[in-house]
Amino acid sequence: MRVIAGKAKSLPLKTIPGLETRPTQDRIKETLFNILMPDIPGCVFVDVFSGSGGIGIEALSRGASKAYFIEQSPKAMACIEENLRFTKLKDQAVTLKMDALGSLHHIFEKKVDIIFMDPPYGRGLEKEMLVQLYGRSFVTDSTIMIVEADLYEDFSYVPDLGFTVYREKKYKTNKHVFIRRGES
Repeated sequence: MRVIAGKAKSLPLKTIPGLETRPTQDRIKETLFNILMPDIPGCVFVDVFSGSGGIGIEALSRGASKAYFIEQSPKAMACIEENLRFTKLKDQAVTLKMDALGSLHHIFEKKVDIIFMDPPYGRGLEKEMLVQLYGRSFVTDSTIMIVEADLYEDFSYVPDLGFTVYREKKYKTNKHVFIRRGES
């Protein structure tokens, strides 16, 4: 795994050995950031279920002004910290070693531009996060929320939560679901 573009371009990132996390493949990460390219410079980015931090680090490398990394695993958080030091992006990062749902009380921003979440598949955590995010003042009508999910994960409940799915990008085994507050 490596940083694809920006000031930390081509730097390798450490990952956690084993099956504890699923790092987003470089080609999928590149596709995601090609979609988000106009929204990244100067943004506040939140990487929930961060794993090794590759997505948030990519955002910082491409010009995000600040990134939050939310991860409860001590091994994963140590990996994120090491990757941030190695890429020299630590000064723009806030690391929160805690449960994702509880972490939202620790984001003190007027507005968050992009929230990326890659929860463990099949546990319904993305729905729980969306329920929690709806009432947060930092989530505005222009906040982009992206969920990395299993290819067959159903998001038909999203309108009932006050959100809309405005884009879906499918890959071989998973997908990115782009969500905003409000009706379609």
